[in-house]
Amino acid sequence: MARHHLLATTLLLALYAPTATAQTTAGAIPRTADGHPDFTGIWQAMTTAAWDLEPHMARQGVPAGLGVVDGNEIPYLPPARAQKQKNFDNRDQLDPDAKCYLPGVPRVMYEPFPFQIVQTAGLVTMLFEYVHAVRYLFVNSPHPAGPIEWWMGDSRASWQGDTLVVDVRHFNAETWFDKAGNFHSEDLHLVERFVMTDRDHITYSVTVEDAKVFSRPWTMQMTLYRHTEPNLRLLEYECYSFEGPEIYKTIHTR
Repeated sequence: MARHHLLATTLLLALYAPTATAQTTAGAIPRTADGHPDFTGIWQAMTTAAWDLEPHMARQGVPAGLGVVDGNEIPYLPPARAQKQKNFDNRDQLDPDAKCYLPGVPRVMYEPFPFQIVQTAGLVTMLFEYVHAVRYLFVNSPHPAGPIEWWMGDSRASWQGDTLVVDVRHFNAETWFDKAGNFHSEDLHLVERFVMTDRDHITYSVTVEDAKVFSRPWTMQMTLYRHTEPNLRLLEYECYSFEGPEIYKTIHTR
C-alpha cells in the first residue's frame, strides 16, 4: 500500500510540476536589457470607460459599466458640472470623437481599439489603431516651455523602480475624457503610472488635475490586457465624421 501511495504521488508530481513551471515562466515580467519592465506588445483596455468614466446603466448603444474613477464621482466645480451636463445632453453633436479629432490623453488609452507599444531606453512609443494616433513618451527629458496647446499633450516619462511614471501637460481644451461629456480645460495636467503585474497585464492609473474644472485632483484606474493571438497586428481605423456615435457600437473585444 505504501508503495502504491508513493507511486501515485510520484506520478502526480511528474504531471503537475511542468504545469507549475510553465505558469511561473509565463507570468514572469519581461525585462529590457537595462532591467526595466518591457511593455513591448499589443494592448487593450477592456472597460466601458470610453463611453463613461463614472458608473452608469446601459442605454442605447452604451454598455453598462462599474466606472473607473476612484470614489465613483468626478469632483467638478459647480459651473463645470453644469457644462458637463450640457455636454451630455448634446453629446452626439458635441463629442470631439464624432468630429474625428484626435481623442487626447487619457481617452486614447481606453478607446475600444488595440494599441501597440514599442520601447527603447530613451523613448516609449505608442501606436494606436484608432485614427492612427501616436504618443511619444520621452524618458528623462523635460517638457518644452509653454504654454502649448496640443491635442495629445506632451508626455515625459521616468522610472520609479518598476513603475513607468509619465507627466503629461500642454493640452488644448478641445478633447473630452469620454462619450458622456466629461471634459477639461487647457490647464489639464496628468500623471500616468504603468505597472506591469505579470507579462500580460498592466495596471494603468491616471491622476487628473485641472483647477479650472475640478475641485481637487482625482484618479482613474484600469487594467490593460496584452493581446496574445497568433499573428495579431494593428489594422486601420479610418474615422469619418458622419459616423457620429456609431463608432461606439463597436464591440471592444477582438
